[in-house]
Amino acid sequence: MSTADTAPGHVLDHPALTSLTGPHAHFAERRGRVLRYPVDVTPWLALPPETDADDWADVAALAAPGSEVPLLGFVGRVPADWEITFHTEGVQLVDDGLAAAPDPEAVRLGPADVPEMLDLVARTQPGPFLPRTIELGTYLGIRRDGALVAMAGERLRPPGWTEISGVCTDPSVRGQGLASRLILAVAHGIRARGETAFLHTGARNTRAIRLYESLGFRLRRRTAFLAARAPERLTDGRVAVPVG
Repeated sequence: MSTADTAPGHVLDHPALTSLTGPHAHFAERRGRVLRYPVDVTPWLALPPETDADDWADVAALAAPGSEVPLLGFVGRVPADWEITFHTEGVQLVDDGLAAAPDPEAVRLGPADVPEMLDLVARTQPGPFLPRTIELGTYLGIRRDGALVAMAGERLRPPGWTEISGVCTDPSVRGQGLASRLILAVAHGIRARGETAFLHTGARNTRAIRLYESLGFRLRRRTAFLAARAPERLTDGRVAVPVG
């Protein structure tokens, strides 16, 4: 891959926005210039690159006053009347030579598998995975003695790219390379569509970053994962009336 993906204004700079205005437009819930996925699909919310007071009022209306709003990947300035409740640095990595290949043990997971997937996520904490997350793309899993012990799949879809997410392995089978195999298998499907894989992880998760780099991912940019609590009343006195 060339370094063209580092150019300003690239679709990966605002992956939720370019997903919700592109391949995932059918999921988009909109108020003004703010878009989000349904709350049972994924917490990603998309703000315009340059936000103003009206945009933040729309975020508050989408979320409901006083509620906590995930601002995954947001690197701008949060208004003073919003309380930041969580913040951690993150990184975005892109395929730079993955040995993508199908895996003979991997099986495609479907709606009937969601209860097991949610249980695996609860035990391993790979990040947000909700009842309808599986609708975002292909999820593959590995079973042992009938039980789901590892999975990985697709989440955001900026044009020409697909995010690999939901990577997790049950503690009982860690160290067997199952996560790596599933990442490469998911990446194979992404390439088969003519797209390129990317992913996000925490900047402090050095073990995972080393694994991803060993597989052929390259650091593209640093980002942030944060959440903030919407004010009950906006700075200008307006009440953020919830949508819906």
